[in-house]
Amino acid sequence: MIDDVFVVDATTHSYNYLPDNNAAGHYSEGVTNAIFGAHYALSPAGYRIPREHYVRDWGVDEAASMMFLESDYDIACHHVLALTAYKDGGSGLAKAREARKRWPQRFQVYAGVDPMFPEAAVDSLEQQVEELAPIGLKLYPNSYSASGVRGWHMDDPEIAFPLFQKCLDLGIKVVAIHKAVPLGPVPMEHYRMDDIDAAADAFPDLQFEVVHGGAAFVEETAFQLARFSNVWVNLEITASLACAKPAAFVRIMADLVSQAGPDALQRIIWATGASVWHPDPPLQWFWEKFGFSEQQREGEGLPEITPAVKRAILGQNWLSMHGLDEAVLAAGIAGDEFAIERARGKADPYSTTLSKGVAE
Repeated sequence: MIDDVFVVDATTHSYNYLPDNNAAGHYSEGVTNAIFGAHYALSPAGYRIPREHYVRDWGVDEAASMMFLESDYDIACHHVLALTAYKDGGSGLAKAREARKRWPQRFQVYAGVDPMFPEAAVDSLEQQVEELAPIGLKLYPNSYSASGVRGWHMDDPEIAFPLFQKCLDLGIKVVAIHKAVPLGPVPMEHYRMDDIDAAADAFPDLQFEVVHGGAAFVEETAFQLARFSNVWVNLEITASLACAKPAAFVRIMADLVSQAGPDALQRIIWATGASVWHPDPPLQWFWEKFGFSEQQREGEGLPEITPAVKRAILGQNWLSMHGLDEAVLAAGIAGDEFAIERARGKADPYSTTLSKGVAE
């Protein structure tokens, strides 16, 4: 916790960037280059891992220790990725299985499938629901192969809508979609926001979580927050701007609430994307420094960012989206291995990982 604030990281994963995990030729290399470039550019001094130490297979235990020993997070959501540039999806089923088996009170899980292969996607989703009890589904807007990239849209009645209905049939109420940030040398078309409108309208009982919301297309995202009560913004990547480009982060947050007003702050969710970045620096900046200036509030009609607002963004909004109870979750982690170790003090950055001592 920070003070008495229950803190959730809504997006964590444990990537395997090793070349032998590549599945789509130069597209795979492009994805790895994009992720490493973002890591290095958006990490503050002392938290940048050199490429030779970064492009490796990151373990779930490393993500856990960064989150719960080196940072102030209470729980996290580990996503199964179906990022088909990699053979295992980038952070695949095996790692989510490990997270749930070893630390079920610390990690919730999202399933992950590739909608471009509908039958396989449904079969895999059913398997993951049975095995992992996921509370959401994570999707990517394009599928990679060595011969090219194919994309799909959220409003596609043949590809997307049957999968969304399957989610409801299986009891999954949240669909997270990677948007705004293209991964590698791919067309921007499928990373735009427009296709979410029809999906949100057609499936009012589903909550649509826009991952990387505000990193691009911020005006479109703001209008969606204003028009659809079942659209939420996940701040993965966007949150990393808090350290690297704080003025840009404040501007994005101001723009996100520009249409829906204070209500939008109840549907913005904190996430870092660890282990892509170290999760602690943006969290500390957000809690200690984030706010709108008096000039912004008077000139743009922006709300005051109170501790209660920060508490909501850092955990309560995500819990509300999923219908989870903070008291139950807090009781589940009290006295566990991380709580005992963390009581001795916060560990140094990367000191509990294989990257100990190499951060620049």
